[in-house]
Amino acid sequence: MATTSKRVTVQECCGVAPLTAAGEAAEQSLPLTFFDVIWLYFHPIQRLLFYPSTFSTTDFLEIIVPNLKKSLSQTLTNYLPLAGNLIHPMNSDMPEFRYVPGDSVSMTFAEASEDFDFDYLTGNQVRDSDEFYAFAPDLPEPKTDSELGLKIIPVLAIQVTLFPGTGICIGIINHHAIGDASSIVGFIKAWSRAAKLGENQQLSPENQSLPFYDRSAIKDPSGRANIFWNQMRISPLASPHSKLPTNRVRATFILRKDDIQILKNLALSGEPGPIHLSSFTVTTAYVWSCLAKSAAESEEVVDDNEPEYFGFAVDTRHRMESPVPATYFGNCVAIAVVESTHGLLRGRDGFVAAVKSVGELITNKANNKDKILRDADDWLVKYGPLMGKRLFGVAGSPKFDLYDTDFGWEDRKSMNRCR
Repeated sequence: MATTSKRVTVQECCGVAPLTAAGEAAEQSLPLTFFDVIWLYFHPIQRLLFYPSTFSTTDFLEIIVPNLKKSLSQTLTNYLPLAGNLIHPMNSDMPEFRYVPGDSVSMTFAEASEDFDFDYLTGNQVRDSDEFYAFAPDLPEPKTDSELGLKIIPVLAIQVTLFPGTGICIGIINHHAIGDASSIVGFIKAWSRAAKLGENQQLSPENQSLPFYDRSAIKDPSGRANIFWNQMRISPLASPHSKLPTNRVRATFILRKDDIQILKNLALSGEPGPIHLSSFTVTTAYVWSCLAKSAAESEEVVDDNEPEYFGFAVDTRHRMESPVPATYFGNCVAIAVVESTHGLLRGRDGFVAAVKSVGELITNKANNKDKILRDADDWLVKYGPLMGKRLFGVAGSPKFDLYDTDFGWEDRKSMNRCR
């Protein structure tokens, strides 16, 4: 029988296992690299993909649901770790990812009630963030194997919600330690291709999109993974059901090509010296300086000497001295943080100052193979205390574009992150 929760009616809950021939899906384990360990206790990542469609409830249950389950099963054949679990020993041993035959991904199919407005959710205007949470799945609760002394933690869950006659939302949640944006987006695109094109689109060893799992590609001569684990293992293991922020709004702001060029010209007019001018640099600098300027409007009292931080993740696959394949599956991002002051950013030349700071960080660290990981040993100690400070961060990258994911319906209309 269907149950109702948050104005969404659940039609089916199931586990989808990888489609494998008998004897092919042996147990598979993946160790954590230092890139993975730092995200062990980070909150799960939730993505919502909205697609306009005119499917009825009958079409959804008889056509869409079977196709999504079948294509997901096909795709998981090449993404076994996503069907597996994070195995967390209850002693001091380092966790690992493990897939065993019979593991599956939790999948929920639901229907939104008429009081949800698909066009409102996918618009650019100010929207109530609480409205989105009904479409975001939770990771299943961890299981405890007392005999072996293990916590068994799922790493992926999916919810597909129909808005009858108007659209479909695919909600995906993953444990951050299983993979970065490049990895998860690669999986989503592989799934969408399988859903649209069917069995003819299964990945083969000759296909350049096949995920690469060899952890020996990540060089760790100084033992950073153990350094990070020794720093983190004293923290309690948190529930995957971390509370989402409430009473918030979200809005979409679009900077077009002409807008980006105006910002670049403004930066050049205010900074006569050499400056790194990319779309990423001027866009993030603009938002960073605007946030500082908006503090007074929101009646925040911030001292001009208060530090302001901007942080972003840098994909290191092609930036390290020993590059790894672009299809490497796992985390492979460095942490980059630049500091300024509230007074400087909110001032008349705040945007130009932000461009200079962000540009220098990209030139001197993000694009420098000799320096990209130089401070990696200190990431947790150095950047952990910044939580709760005036920190503005950017997640993901335009290079990992989900706007062209096509499950065979229409191009995606909107993508949102719950957190």
